Amino acid sequence: MQRYVILVDPYAGAAEFANAFRDRGVEPVAVLSTPGPLNSYRRTWTPEKFHQVHCYAGDSEDGRNFDDLVATVRGYDPVAVVPGNESAVMLVDRLIAALAPGTENALELSEARRDKWAMAQALEAGGVPPLRQIATGDMDEAAAWIVRNGLEGRPLVLKPCRSGGTDDVHKVAEGEDWRPYFKRLLGSVNRFDLTNDLVLIQEFAEGAEYVVDTYSVDGRFGLVTVSRYSKWAKGDRIGVYDCLDYLQPDDPLVAVLGDYTRRVAEAVGVRNGPTHTEVILTSDGPRLIEIAARLVGSCLNYSARLATGDCHIDRTVRHCLDGPGTFTEGYRILRPVRVVWLTSPREGILRNAEVFNAVQDLPSFQRMALPYANGEQVPVTEDLFTSLGWVILAADDQAALDTDTRRVKEIQGRVIVEPVRR
Repeated sequence: MQRYVILVDPYAGAAEFANAFRDRGVEPVAVLSTPGPLNSYRRTWTPEKFHQVHCYAGDSEDGRNFDDLVATVRGYDPVAVVPGNESAVMLVDRLIAALAPGTENALELSEARRDKWAMAQALEAGGVPPLRQIATGDMDEAAAWIVRNGLEGRPLVLKPCRSGGTDDVHKVAEGEDWRPYFKRLLGSVNRFDLTNDLVLIQEFAEGAEYVVDTYSVDGRFGLVTVSRYSKWAKGDRIGVYDCLDYLQPDDPLVAVLGDYTRRVAEAVGVRNGPTHTEVILTSDGPRLIEIAARLVGSCLNYSARLATGDCHIDRTVRHCLDGPGTFTEGYRILRPVRVVWLTSPREGILRNAEVFNAVQDLPSFQRMALPYANGEQVPVTEDLFTSLGWVILAADDQAALDTDTRRVKEIQGRVIVEPVRR
């Protein structure tokens, strides 16, 4: 008898769930939480990977739309319902509560696993130190909060409450006016096709940024990887991805970051499934940037598997098909692995994509994605969504990765992007 799994919003890297479940004889069915694919993911949307695709029209006043979706999903008798993106989190919570009550993450905290302001409030209620922040659509309220917290003239970060991938994240420099950024964000439409009715204002967190990826089973908390991001700023945009490296599990920072992330996950009601958590290690200790109750995106499942022999996708498949006995508490490092993101210096027409062919000759080269061809228009790189592509490197020692990373940057420096003529 054929078995099925429901994958909600399986965009970009989450589409790899389809292959992983199919390898175990389970057919993947996609459910989109919106009437059609999100605009930001159309380039990476691969409907052909799925047995069937269903779209959710959104909640209706009588609840019939959701009831119809539940009936459709129940008809597959799925082995699991799995989120593939932030946009899927709250719909997945509701579907699991309807289909397998008692196995979902805490339903009353669903918004705290999606909305950064609700997330901050849940941390405070759970006794977990958050950054100082406020979400508001009122500029006077924002100004009063800034004064009240002694943040006048100090660096701030402004961002949407319900977006991701460093979308529209702006740093306000010391002494700079935050109001123009506030006005720009308020009422704009973010990468998830949602209107920014509120603007999140945070104190700027000084320190290194880490990623803690976890997988929980019945409230037990397991580390999948802990890694360090390097990002760079472009004007006021502070979330331009550069590189990612994995920490050894015996690194003292892993215990500190793991314990803090466990407390964050508990505060927002995570009991089962993957989380992807970004943390700044400040002089006052770890502080949350955000926790996402879904798998790590982009190419990072492939790179984690190279580095550790395991990843979010593998743990999800084992849990869903083999049961809670597959719970894994920690991870190991098999080899040094680095992800290098490619950037475009400007918006324009890509003229020499073939320059990146030289990357494949590097000794540590493993995989590359360059989703643009010659003659296509590319965006200026300002966040994860606008990266030109990525390269994964693996070697026997870190020095070899450093050497090949420099070579990648040199090759990238030769890319030609012609400005668009207006």
